[in-house]
Amino acid sequence: MSSLSITELAILIVEPSSFQQKVISQELKKAGCTKIETETDMACAIAAMHRYTPDLVVSAMYLPDGDGVELVTRMRTDPQLEEVPFMLVSSEDNVQYLEPIRQAGTVAILPKPFRHEDLINALQATLHFVDPTEMDLGDYEPEDINVLVVDDSSLALNHITRALYSAGIINVSQACDGTDALRAMSEQEFDLIITDFNMPHMDGQELTRHIREHSNQSYVPILLITSEENETRLSGVRQAGVNAVCNKPFDPEHIKALIKSLLCE
Repeated sequence: MSSLSITELAILIVEPSSFQQKVISQELKKAGCTKIETETDMACAIAAMHRYTPDLVVSAMYLPDGDGVELVTRMRTDPQLEEVPFMLVSSEDNVQYLEPIRQAGTVAILPKPFRHEDLINALQATLHFVDPTEMDLGDYEPEDINVLVVDDSSLALNHITRALYSAGIINVSQACDGTDALRAMSEQEFDLIITDFNMPHMDGQELTRHIREHSNQSYVPILLITSEENETRLSGVRQAGVNAVCNKPFDPEHIKALIKSLLCE
């Protein structure tokens, strides 16, 4: 359990609308947050983050000088800001625009208007990123576990890897698609595979089927982390042999619980 509380979080709101700034600020204050700063555009937000790194950035999708995708991408490629949790608050519901946000790693994507309980859940997830606790695996040590993460998005790869590091899992290999994953598996044995669904060359379902039917590591647990919402496609990947499915964006504590269940139960 995190030793920090929601009241200690320093939060930066990036929102061009003064009305929406007030709405989000009031909801954060209702949750107990008091350290709240606001900016109206991406350039000022990045400058503010470099002056004082926040614990959480809450951003609109559309900004005067860019959008939420550009903002989170700049954060994830900046050594000072790459691990800062990001939350999107937007009325945008087009998957094409939301997908890059999910891939880059976000604690939540909340609609306008959002439910207060969803904000609380997102703030709790933020605490697990800011002040992580090592995973309790009983008789096993997290640092002894070898994990392969498979995703065609470098931002998603790094986001998932950071979450694993924060849980005490330090032996993490990366692969950019299913073909690359099989190459890695031919050279090393893994205790857990974490894979995306939609990837070029060989997707998560094809990778899972190949591991189950043709690999010398056919019984390795496979966790699918995906933004895929089509239940027919998800049913297919479950039938291929995936052990568990987790949605993007994910809660770090949920990931820890899934990994513990896959490795220890």
